Amino acid sequence: MTTFGGGERHLADLSRCLSDLGHEVYAAAVPGSPLWSELSFLKKESTLALSRVNYVKNLIALARFMHAHDIEIVHAHAARDYHLAALAVRLVSRGRLVLTRHALFPLRRINRPLLRGVSRVIAVSQAVAESLRRNGVIESSRITVVHNGIDIDRFALPHATAGGDIPVVVGTVGHLAPIKGHDVFLRAAALISTRRKGVHFVVIGEDKSAQMAYRKFLESLVTELGLNGSVAMPGWQDDIPSVLSSLTLFVSAARSEPFGLSIVEAMAAGLPVVAAASEGALEIIEDGHSGKLVPVGDPESLATAIDNLLADPLERSRLGHNALLAARQRYSLTRMASDTERVYREVLAG
Repeated sequence: MTTFGGGERHLADLSRCLSDLGHEVYAAAVPGSPLWSELSFLKKESTLALSRVNYVKNLIALARFMHAHDIEIVHAHAARDYHLAALAVRLVSRGRLVLTRHALFPLRRINRPLLRGVSRVIAVSQAVAESLRRNGVIESSRITVVHNGIDIDRFALPHATAGGDIPVVVGTVGHLAPIKGHDVFLRAAALISTRRKGVHFVVIGEDKSAQMAYRKFLESLVTELGLNGSVAMPGWQDDIPSVLSSLTLFVSAARSEPFGLSIVEAMAAGLPVVAAASEGALEIIEDGHSGKLVPVGDPESLATAIDNLLADPLERSRLGHNALLAARQRYSLTRMASDTERVYREVLAG
């Protein structure tokens, strides 16, 4: 893995938690990548440096690494790594293969022969699990759900209550892509700006495409909607807890979402959340209790929900409090690690 997103965060956090639980954890990653840096807590002999380009070299090195360390579980977290992990397990003829699936889009059926030996596929949500079952590449009996977890305490920063000299800031976090619905967020922002003065909007995220076409589209949309003085698009920010602590309200306008890690992070920060009713949001948010759900792709409904909450500090406080409790109960790293540990034990016993 050479980029760093939700899947990489998941892998790094899980590795640290399993290590803290006393397991021997080994990792293979590309040196110099963000993930490699995040795994620096592991001993040098517990990490395998992968090549960015030489697949055969990686396969041989991984197989030898597994054999040398008598590795029992090989756990791959990104679809591009499934083949490498599966072939290495076959070469060594030992260990069990576990995959985590973070995405809703289907696995290609050409993968079925290679992944026939997988012991378990962990889906990060029920929506992902259902997608896998419909796809048919993986046997249904081998699919289980373990929700993503986050470091709850990392997000426990105080955030100022809007009012007086404290600005009202409505924000969204996520990489810039059409599926994330930033255009819907901006159109809702334009509607709110006609009803309520002094509201600022912030879009946190980067366009990872070569030409950054979507960011350019969003920038032109900001101008078209007359929002140049109200919308900030600072790109990606490393310190997301600090970003969230500056917000009055968090919005997810995603058209489709396998889980919704940014929603859980906002909940852990004690923020009221308004979210489009994507697959992930429906699974995370209890509408009216731990957040507000609105129809997908509907700027008017989104704007109305945001505007109603901006007018009601007590309701914002209630939703934020309930969101924080839900995040602590359901989405802690400890829970994710223990559920994953249970899967490992079942696989080894099976």
